[in-house]
Amino acid sequence: MINFLHTNIPNAIFFQIGPLTIHKYGLLMVCGMLLGIFLSIKLASYYNISKNIIVDSAFNLLFGGIIGARIYHVFLELPYYIAHPIDIFKIWNGGLAIHGAIIAGILITWHFTRKNNINLWTLLSIYAPALMLAQAIGRWGNYFNQELFGLPTNKPWGIPISSENRVSGFENFEYFHPTFLYESFGNFTIFIILIFLHFLIIKKIKKIKPLFIVLIYGFLYSILRFSLEFIRIDNTPELFSLRWPQIASILMVIFLISIGIISNKNNQTKSNI
Repeated sequence: MINFLHTNIPNAIFFQIGPLTIHKYGLLMVCGMLLGIFLSIKLASYYNISKNIIVDSAFNLLFGGIIGARIYHVFLELPYYIAHPIDIFKIWNGGLAIHGAIIAGILITWHFTRKNNINLWTLLSIYAPALMLAQAIGRWGNYFNQELFGLPTNKPWGIPISSENRVSGFENFEYFHPTFLYESFGNFTIFIILIFLHFLIIKKIKKIKPLFIVLIYGFLYSILRFSLEFIRIDNTPELFSLRWPQIASILMVIFLISIGIISNKNNQTKSNI
């Protein structure tokens, strides 16, 4: 596979019939989402949550997550989209920021669980590994779109980037770090860890609260994304010499620490009553 990635110039289009064009980016996103839903339904059955609950909430999450991811991306690239407003709707060309999808997903799930009297953390813990699996698959869409790659490299796993897709300042380089591959592998590793934690709960091997799984997901993904941003060269706003996704990762960790502290205090209060 390494040799293939090093020599192949990917085509973004899966197939085209007349005006109908199926992009590999979109196809991979759909495949990742469907597998994520299937996994969520399977996990939910162990927590006595019906299939209908997952299907209903997943429908809202899919559309809400895509909208949130797109809005977040457009916000980060606002000058470009002000000049090219029609491109806001061209999501098949890429441009879905995962932090936007996460924020939208949490808000949608919070509203859904309150409306249906379901534990928020249980449902989020079910969706966490599903999201990691979907991201691991979806990241390959960046490869076919030749986007979000890293610094130039002479390593044998470096991927060739067409001249028209190279970032300004790196026009004279041909091979770049396949950050999509690094993140895909990292996402799949986190997916395995989260599934293992669910296994411990389901088999009653160890008492683990669903909140713990959500916190582990947030911490591990934040560390992964924060680290990879050091080699990514796509244009993004910066603050305090950090790229914006790194700032978002730090904010996510702070938010998770706050949630953990609040939850621990609430548990101590209940145990003292």
